[in-house]
Amino acid sequence: MQDYWQNYIDGAYVDGGAGRIDVLDPATGEILAQHALADEADVDRAVAAARRVHLSGVLSDMRPIERGRMVQAMGTYLLEHKDEIAQTLTLEQGKPLWEADIEVEGAALYFEYYGNQASTVEGRSVPLGANYFDFTTHEPFGVSAQIIPWNYPLEMTARSLSAALATGNTCVIKTPELTPLTNAWFARAAEAVGLPKGTVNILCGLGHQAGAALSGHKDVNQIVFTGSVATGIAIAKAAAGNVVPCVLELGGKSAAIVHEDADLEAFETDARWGIFFNAGQVCSAMSRVIVHESRHDELVERLVNVAKSLSVGPGAERIEAGPTMGAMVSDGQRDRAVGMVADAVAEGATLATGGHKLNRSGAFMEPTILSGVTPDMTIARDEVFGPVQSILSFRSDDEAIEIANSTDYGLVGGVFTRDLDRATRAAAKIRAGQVFVNEWYAGGVETPFGGYGKSGYGREKGREALWNYVQTKNVAIRMR
Repeated sequence: MQDYWQNYIDGAYVDGGAGRIDVLDPATGEILAQHALADEADVDRAVAAARRVHLSGVLSDMRPIERGRMVQAMGTYLLEHKDEIAQTLTLEQGKPLWEADIEVEGAALYFEYYGNQASTVEGRSVPLGANYFDFTTHEPFGVSAQIIPWNYPLEMTARSLSAALATGNTCVIKTPELTPLTNAWFARAAEAVGLPKGTVNILCGLGHQAGAALSGHKDVNQIVFTGSVATGIAIAKAAAGNVVPCVLELGGKSAAIVHEDADLEAFETDARWGIFFNAGQVCSAMSRVIVHESRHDELVERLVNVAKSLSVGPGAERIEAGPTMGAMVSDGQRDRAVGMVADAVAEGATLATGGHKLNRSGAFMEPTILSGVTPDMTIARDEVFGPVQSILSFRSDDEAIEIANSTDYGLVGGVFTRDLDRATRAAAKIRAGQVFVNEWYAGGVETPFGGYGKSGYGREKGREALWNYVQTKNVAIRMR
């Protein structure tokens, strides 16, 4: 672990105009390293570098299949350095080492997938009758500004960076100040595969300073943001001032509807992955379980056992995949989650297990199950972003759908039943961008992901994501 990490602007590692920021190890609370902190002038230089490369045409003029090979090679670079990256990720973010391995592999998969897609972004011919030849092309927007969340700093960057590069855009990435270190490997990968200097720029900065400067920059052509609703609204307002399109993924309060015929033993695995993976710090976490009243008590007992079975401690010590959970990203994030649980109990919820911070140093929280939760409670409406699962009950299918749709969010949802007709009817009625049936997190990089309502707009993943990074031009020719 190096002591000091710099920003990467125009092909050079540089200090930041705002000084340095401490990066803490959430498992110990101790300083892990320092990172250069960018100011508005740093953002200006990064955007200028990206704009210069875009205007040169070096990427857009390249044959797409060649550009795609470079994108794929970046993913290969990540895999070649997986062990080192995963160790750094665990130390800066807190997740178990085996989860960090999965994140590195997932990041690499985005580069493989979108590298393969580069040559498939094709225009079409539009028939206009005799004496006309009309066709469309798809051109990159130009400078893509990407503001990354702290929960999956590697994978979320890979998700947007790979699609942007595959379509010929240049990028300025603002890393999260809590977890900025692993993004350095994208700079190294860009150099290793021969991307022109200035194509990829990576800087760490505070949201109100570097983030605000980037989202409102006049030379930014497109913005991708994952994070809170409040910050997403601020970014959308800043982008609107320059008439710049955004992709906003703003979290969720996602519900799994569990019917009386569901396989509850199998559901235990879904719940463990759904709410305790990455200590529940997942925008599409299974934060609500809406179970038929006839199975409520049995399911609560099962989920309590799942929570109690987890080994909670430093991620660096949790190497093998299994029922383990690491630290949350910070004491502040942990304390917020603990406070929301206490408020839920005060509102009438029952603390079935957990709910407290661990009696040790580090940002650790007990895996938590709340029963007796009703749709009007704050814990049922607001995102906790922690290892806290709320159990609600229903009597009829219509009531289950009504509860599932009773929040302002709409990112993902799930239905667990042996009745395929019931599942497809529910999937049609759930207001969410993605619906899982009988497996939480079913899908992959190939499947589009994005929200309804305050979960944002635009789509990540899949071929749908590519259209966020290109604009369509029509050419109409009168034949003489």
